[in-house]
Amino acid sequence: MSFISALLTVHLDAAWGRVPLLAHFSYDGEDPYAVQATFFDGPAVLARWHFDRQMLAEGLHRSVGEGDVRFCPHKADGVDELRVTLRGLAGEGRGDAVVFVEARALTDFLDEAYTVTGAGEECIDVDKLLDELLAR
Repeated sequence: MSFISALLTVHLDAAWGRVPLLAHFSYDGEDPYAVQATFFDGPAVLARWHFDRQMLAEGLHRSVGEGDVRFCPHKADGVDELRVTLRGLAGEGRGDAVVFVEARALTDFLDEAYTVTGAGEECIDVDKLLDELLAR
């Protein structure tokens, strides 16, 4: 199987406290470097982000990233988490967001993703990519 996904509860850091949201994390072996995360509030899609899989995994152990996405390990009430900082587009009225993901659940998801495509085994079919780009 070259596609896996998981529905995880994440917590949005809001001015009045943490707000639980659902996030659908997915990994497709056809795009071996990326993890897609879609954040929901009920039926509404709040945001969809593509994360670098290796950076996401490293963020569980040390601070990584700059610019639009940053990951760093975090501990709250004795629970290991991943703090995800997402930079919005201020010019479009979108501010920054911080969400927390339980480290164990994310690690389980990433372990499955690495069974699809192992670390260092990623490759992209450049000819196919060029064909798709030139077809546009």
